[in-house]
Amino acid sequence: MAHNILFAGFGGQGVQFAAKVTAYSGMVSGCEVSLLPSYGPEMRGGTSNCAVRIDTKMIAAPIVNEPNILMALNQPSYDKFAVKTEAGGCIIYDDSLIKRSDDRTDINVYPIPATKLSREHGYTGLANMIALGYMAKKTGFLPIEDIKEGLKKAVPASKAALLDKNIEALEFGYNYNN
Repeated sequence: MAHNILFAGFGGQGVQFAAKVTAYSGMVSGCEVSLLPSYGPEMRGGTSNCAVRIDTKMIAAPIVNEPNILMALNQPSYDKFAVKTEAGGCIIYDDSLIKRSDDRTDINVYPIPATKLSREHGYTGLANMIALGYMAKKTGFLPIEDIKEGLKKAVPASKAALLDKNIEALEFGYNYNN
């Protein structure tokens, strides 16, 4: 199955990092992968999104116009991309920052208060990993073990001390029951 995933939020929320982890995870799973980042010149605080395509077949283009999985971490991103999510697709969104603004019934919608949970459980700054773990659970796009391996590859050596906390946040999101 082809996964056309779009990660979207403000710069500084870890959108690009979550996408990078996902791309590495797809490679760990033995799939073809493409990653196409997009962000404003101001980066932190500006808009940020990243398209990741994962497929067992060769990927012709990295562009994701109609994601079958959307992770939205802020209201403007939800408003912009929820309408573009393909019918039958999934939206994972941070409902501690987003008020659902559509009434689509042709998609699967999975809210998680990722930012609130990250603060309350000692994962400040890791709402992206909580949301990614939750996305893995709800969509089954890749096995959680492959995502953990992708995370290990995505964390640079200079930040190796942060790996364990990222894995904990990922598992927390995966095991979250709302």
